Amino acid sequence: MPHFVWSKSFSTRGNMAVRALTSVQAFTRLPFSVTERCNLIHTRASKTELVITQPDDWHLHLRDGDLLAAVAPHSAQHFKRAIIMPNLRPPVTTTAAAVAYRHSILKALPPSSSFDPLMTLYLTDSTSPDEIKLAKKSEVVHAVKLYPAGATTNSQDGVTDLFKKCLPVLEEMASQNIPLLVHGEVTDPELKVVMEHITTADAVRFVESCKEGSVAATVTPQHLILNRNAIFQGGLQPHNYCLPVLKRETHRQAIVTAVTSGSRKFFLGTDSAPHERRKKESTCGCAGIYSAPIALSLYAKVFEEAGALDKLETFTSFNGPDFYGLPRNSSKVKLTKNPLKVPDAFSFSFGDIVPMFAGQTLEWQPALV
Repeated sequence: MPHFVWSKSFSTRGNMAVRALTSVQAFTRLPFSVTERCNLIHTRASKTELVITQPDDWHLHLRDGDLLAAVAPHSAQHFKRAIIMPNLRPPVTTTAAAVAYRHSILKALPPSSSFDPLMTLYLTDSTSPDEIKLAKKSEVVHAVKLYPAGATTNSQDGVTDLFKKCLPVLEEMASQNIPLLVHGEVTDPELKVVMEHITTADAVRFVESCKEGSVAATVTPQHLILNRNAIFQGGLQPHNYCLPVLKRETHRQAIVTAVTSGSRKFFLGTDSAPHERRKKESTCGCAGIYSAPIALSLYAKVFEEAGALDKLETFTSFNGPDFYGLPRNSSKVKLTKNPLKVPDAFSFSFGDIVPMFAGQTLEWQPALV
């Protein structure tokens, strides 16, 4: 369970009294020193520290080359492990390629980092059952990702007919207990399936209708916080464009309700997807929201606003490893309620990456304990 530390013991009734006293100050003309004292007490009472088991990111894009070197340390700063998506160019379709990509990720991390990239294979029409056996033996490949052809970034090599062309592979995955990570809502009941970055109330109902331990879902910070209006407010906002696209407010609310309920079927997956600014702010901008540096702050915001901070750790740190059959982390992260200014951009030799909530101030600061 998460551990809460209040910087000053103060009852709910005491908080209410301070707020009431402060709100009537304008009418009663209290001396400034008294008002200042009341505000100081209220500020101290609201500062909170929340210590949770270190989370993992169960849906992460790290790219390759210079972009990989730029963004990998951001995820490693707060997350212990991450499911690494394989839609590179060329895609990661073999165990050998996954092992090589993992080596590149490890080289991009700071020397002291203990971040563990959990690799996946890109499912194609030609993936073989023997490749699935190799993946299981490697002990570094933990899932296989289904990209319907043309559905998202670098998905042109995706599956064209899942059950006609990939059924033997799905059967072998079920035998080897390797999950299928999908963009759809059709599944074989014998196969462990993760519905990636769900966005609708329909997806929530589907996951909730399935047997616990057979189907689960990752949820991104953007689909918990933003609705489709965020793409157009004040003009076209390319840095809020992602796939799957943001949906109506009713869908956002349904997802928030599901993840803050304490259900074991939903877990953290940022879908953090970095693109250089010029590729986002163009006539055909890339899809993807870069949230890795601030993801934990955003999830804490959602759970706090829902009055469910006591369920945050279950979502961020327990449900994912439990579903994948991996041990929970023993390390801890402390979230402190202090202002956190999000940079306008992260600058590198190849250009800028604009993060989610760029230039805004968040309320929760994470740090490894």
